[in-house]
Amino acid sequence: QVQLVESGGGLVQPGGSLNLSCKASGSILEVGRMSWYRQVPGNQRKFVASCSSFGIDLAYADSVKGRFTIFKDNAKNTAWLQMNSLKSEDTAVYYCNALLRPLGSDTFSEFWGQGTQVTASS
Repeated sequence: QVQLVESGGGLVQPGGSLNLSCKASGSILEVGRMSWYRQVPGNQRKFVASCSSFGIDLAYADSVKGRFTIFKDNAKNTAWLQMNSLKSEDTAVYYCNALLRPLGSDTFSEFWGQGTQVTASS
């Protein structure tokens, strides 16, 4: 069964750093774009950052540019989100999103992780 597993969330003081990871597991033929979203209770899930199939095209939400960095390693089926200079407004549940081509499939399908809580608070 193909799934995304996130880790690395936690509590950090404003100005601190966290590194989230997202690993795709299962029988996977190909890893496409991998992205991070975040959601605050009562609000819609919002885009944070994305990384294209081969890590060339990167995109960031304006609110995290210059502070967050996304990168991936296709050999490890893993993407990371390095978050620096965290602010209280970065507090949210962070979700990994990926386009994966499972073994036996001719097409990519979209997968979501279970989410990991990030809290920036003193």
